[in-house]
Amino acid sequence: MSTEYPPLSYEVVYTRRRGSMAIRISREKGVRVFVPYGTKRQPIEAFVNRSRPSIEAALTRLPQPKPPLSEAEIAALRRRAETELPERVKHFAAFMGVRPSYVKITAAKKRFGSCNSRRGLCFSLYLMQYPPEAIDYVVVHELAHLRHPNHSPAFHGFVAEILPDAAARRALLRQAP
Repeated sequence: MSTEYPPLSYEVVYTRRRGSMAIRISREKGVRVFVPYGTKRQPIEAFVNRSRPSIEAALTRLPQPKPPLSEAEIAALRRRAETELPERVKHFAAFMGVRPSYVKITAAKKRFGSCNSRRGLCFSLYLMQYPPEAIDYVVVHELAHLRHPNHSPAFHGFVAEILPDAAARRALLRQAP
């Protein structure tokens, strides 16, 4: 006797997998089922139905999206970033022996900071939603690019010299603000 479930919304993604199917669940993309090219619909549906309890459990554990920030909240973050970040950059730059050409505050949502070939540093105003330890990690990370313009072992070693707990600080950035 098979259990009848109400329909579950999912996307089928055909890949070069060899004989196996996999399910990935994210808040941004929902439920996606990765299957080998040529897989028929019935085996996919059977696989999804067998996996249904774990899919539903995973869906309930997904973090709920936060409401978007108001214009006033964004403006407050920008003011705070424009005040605090240049001071943090100045502090760590002197300690690290590097000099950026400028510091710019952006509204980037996917990147906390960047360093360009003109030695300019850009920081997202949204970084200000995180703890000071995480903010300092991003500042040190971007300043380290002035000496090592890559993510080589030397780069990571330089960051670790400045912030021995860099890994813990970086982990703070993976948590929702």
